[in-house]
Amino acid sequence: MSSAKHFLELIQKSRKGKFKIYIGMSAGVGKTFRMLQEAHSLLRNGIDVKIGYIETHGREETVALVEGIPEIERKSVFYKGKNLEEMDLQAIINEHPEVVLVDELAHTNVEGSKNKKRWQDVLEILDNGINVISAMNIQHIESLNEEVKKITGVEVAERVPDKILALADEVVNIDLTADELLTRLKEGKIYKKEKIHTALSNFFQSGHILQLRELALKEVATHVERKVETEIKTENFKPIKFLACISSNEKIAKTIIRKTARLASYYNSPWTVLYIQKPSENPEKIALDKQRYLINNFNLAQELGAKVVRIKENSVHDGILEYVIAHNITTVCIGKPHAKLWQRLFGYSWIYTLMNRLNERQVDIIILS
Repeated sequence: MSSAKHFLELIQKSRKGKFKIYIGMSAGVGKTFRMLQEAHSLLRNGIDVKIGYIETHGREETVALVEGIPEIERKSVFYKGKNLEEMDLQAIINEHPEVVLVDELAHTNVEGSKNKKRWQDVLEILDNGINVISAMNIQHIESLNEEVKKITGVEVAERVPDKILALADEVVNIDLTADELLTRLKEGKIYKKEKIHTALSNFFQSGHILQLRELALKEVATHVERKVETEIKTENFKPIKFLACISSNEKIAKTIIRKTARLASYYNSPWTVLYIQKPSENPEKIALDKQRYLINNFNLAQELGAKVVRIKENSVHDGILEYVIAHNITTVCIGKPHAKLWQRLFGYSWIYTLMNRLNERQVDIIILS
């Protein structure tokens, strides 16, 4: 298995744990199966591999592959009258295998756990010099949340920040055609019989699967491009730096943050979220709900890997320009102005002034709708 050999080489190069993610367009494509296959291959090469957490979903072929791979015992947590099994982070760190398998990267840990999310557990494991092989579905990527919701009509609650994917040393797409996936579903290889009809009429519609497959393929292609850019940099390379300019408008700000996160992820670039606080929006005057929305959006931006900056300034365009010049920003992302602003575009609206000034400095401006 050549991919196992490559991962083996990565392991031997570094003290900090190496991180590999298997990604797929949906449940049932075979991510866990491939993780387990790789674990067997590594075991045959004399590598100390252990299962930290594997979710077989009762699938026969997956269950069969678990056999022969040592497992680190899960911990039992009593929560809301039930005994739940969770991954034992401390036991993994104590046992310190060379490689640990951690499934369901987007999982939310039970209340009272050291970390809220499993991806945070994985970061700790990597910091302890343990290599991790993990898996997740495309719909769990934070910045794709809105796109997935448009495709499937379902908002995915458990999400993984894009920065986690960017940290991965390898991202492998487990790809199937829509027909192959639907055949697996109908044969009962993904869900039990009673769930198949519901799955076919909801998430597993052919059109949904095709679009999710496209997202997964693009995501992995982007990851490969990033690796090429970082490992084979040219001398003339001018680093792209994105600036997302937001207001206290909750929905528009959220869209700008998510779309800029995608762009920054695509170009493997640092990015900043800038909020210009005008006197009318200082903490004593701003409505409480707007203040709350702002804080939520700042938190979202940080989760997605942005630096968040708040500047007090009477003039929005002056504040943006000063920041652009001081920090060598190459690309400014703003929301589409209201219709009234467009009508005044060729008067002296701030956006017209801003566009002119940015143009003079050869700074790109992207208007996000």
